[in-house]
Amino acid sequence: QCTYLEIEQVEHTHAVVLSRPAWLWGAEMGANDCGVCVGNEGVWTREPTGEAEALLGMDLVRLGLERGGSAREALEVITALLERYGQGGSCKEEPVPFVYHNTFLLADRTEAWVLETAGRYWAAQRIREGSRNISNQLSIGSDITAEHTGLRERARSQGWWNGDGEFSFAQVFSLEKQPPRMEAARARFQAGKELLQQHAGDITAETLMSILRDKDSGICVDTEGFRTAGSMVSVLPRDPTLPCVHFFTATPDPSRSVFKPFVFVAGIKPVPQVRSPTFLQDPAKQIPRFQSSVDRRHELYRRHQAALELMEQDRERGQKLLEMLQELEKQGLEGMRELLQGTVTPCPEELADLFFDCVEAEMKFYT
Repeated sequence: QCTYLEIEQVEHTHAVVLSRPAWLWGAEMGANDCGVCVGNEGVWTREPTGEAEALLGMDLVRLGLERGGSAREALEVITALLERYGQGGSCKEEPVPFVYHNTFLLADRTEAWVLETAGRYWAAQRIREGSRNISNQLSIGSDITAEHTGLRERARSQGWWNGDGEFSFAQVFSLEKQPPRMEAARARFQAGKELLQQHAGDITAETLMSILRDKDSGICVDTEGFRTAGSMVSVLPRDPTLPCVHFFTATPDPSRSVFKPFVFVAGIKPVPQVRSPTFLQDPAKQIPRFQSSVDRRHELYRRHQAALELMEQDRERGQKLLEMLQELEKQGLEGMRELLQGTVTPCPEELADLFFDCVEAEMKFYT
């Protein structure tokens, strides 16, 4: 049972860790126990967006992670389900539908892909070197590694491409006039690209965390009642004997949040402090949907929000708190380095409790 649709089950699914809006089934981003990571972004294209309920892009993120043992497998899962069921339905917990198509970043220890969609049509690009980012706009040009079998015919039949010369997915399927909300996307995409290029050849977990915290570029948003909801950075060693380490904030505004490490091992300790409450009469599941609202904040989120208010009201105390949080993050990053360099070998129980312990430590700072 996905957010709106029920689809056929598969024989085997992978363990997943997800960062997701609490009201829906899918996820904005996450990882599985094979070291596959997937994240998505909304995008508007020449293909009409469907208010009819289908699979959300966020459902496809989770399905790719649950069913894909590699980035390429996850991509095949997503595209097959997209072609079969389509994408559509409101992506926001509000009575007025908010609908978009999706672009995806997929990576594992050895491969990385960008997948971009327009309705049931899609194009994918394998990233062979350097860095790559996405940001609410189509970005795959003519360097297409795989595509929907009917993609070019669709473009020709709609009069978007005359069939001559080079075929650029972004050029052919992008709207001539972007919705106002997307005007900032181009600048943000360019800024993200430049920030990554500045660190070419030496991109670390800290580099990515600092980019995700960058407010000037619009990558980290904390204005006009909108806040970057959650952030994730994953370290995927090429050596299969080393564990993948996934850092999650589980709280909004990464510039004032702690990235906490998570490692897949047996017997992981549950972390109820970052699980949102469930509701018997859930307005997201009742028809018509979203007629009322409920408080979905989990415990860490609530405490973090109170801390943000403190940071804004009492600058001095807020600064001290921020420094303590940064120290906690630093310890997590140092622990990860020692683990990956082999200078320490934590017992499986320690790794099983790792994320729980970090969340507990953060909660203590807030009280």
